[in-house]
Amino acid sequence: MKVQKTHIPGSENKAIHIDYLLNDQVKNAPMIIFVHGFKGFKDWGTHHLVANYFAHNGFSFLKFNFSHNGMSKEDIDIFDDLESFGHNTFSKELKDLDEVITYAKSGESFPVPSKIILIGHSMGGGISILQTFEDNRVDKLVTWASISNFRGLWNMDQEKSWKKNGVIYMDNSRTNQQMPLYSVILEDLDKNTEKLDILNAARSLTQPWLIVQGEADTTVKLEQAQLLQRQHPDSWLIIVENADHVFNARHPWLSDELPVELKKACDTTLSFLKEY
Repeated sequence: MKVQKTHIPGSENKAIHIDYLLNDQVKNAPMIIFVHGFKGFKDWGTHHLVANYFAHNGFSFLKFNFSHNGMSKEDIDIFDDLESFGHNTFSKELKDLDEVITYAKSGESFPVPSKIILIGHSMGGGISILQTFEDNRVDKLVTWASISNFRGLWNMDQEKSWKKNGVIYMDNSRTNQQMPLYSVILEDLDKNTEKLDILNAARSLTQPWLIVQGEADTTVKLEQAQLLQRQHPDSWLIIVENADHVFNARHPWLSDELPVELKKACDTTLSFLKEY
């Protein structure tokens, strides 16, 4: 199995860079689309190992960069387009994800998958919940360490000055960059309150849904996973012991093996996908 690369137009015609790994042993294999989180990207840490894991267990796997994630080029791990990052919105990410699903279902580059499955991490979990609610092309949903409210991504006390000044800056300790967030993201939330309500979407899902949460996650705490599960009692909540927000992975990741906690998240996800 060989990783294939392409790009498609996304929000404001900016490129969505895509990697996909096809399972050539299974005709029309179901495809997992991995949705990264805030300050995330398709080539982070262990994502290639996660892709290999599922590709060797009966699935095709697609991962992508949101068009406004701050990385304008293929195969990089630095944010070279902070203006795009700063002008990203949740509505833009939903449009991007919709375009990726359309591409996956088009048959343009590979046989049409028998099923589409979303795995969304952190903020990407919130985006995936909203997309799954709106999109009957999505057959199953898995969220890893998902947020339950977009406004939980920052301190609410910041919003008044943020709106006044038009921008705040988020520290990226990995790259030592101050990353701008312009007030367009708040305007998007205010304008599209119902459309971007994660909890409301969670209540109304009809597709099978697995919630996976790290017990030791201090970024998105266990209470958020429990809150999501209460909105949709038919969902499954699995807690991974000793796992942090990224299931104990790091970037860069130099080992050929998944960390134990991330392997547990993958094993649990695989069992769910095979059973449901």
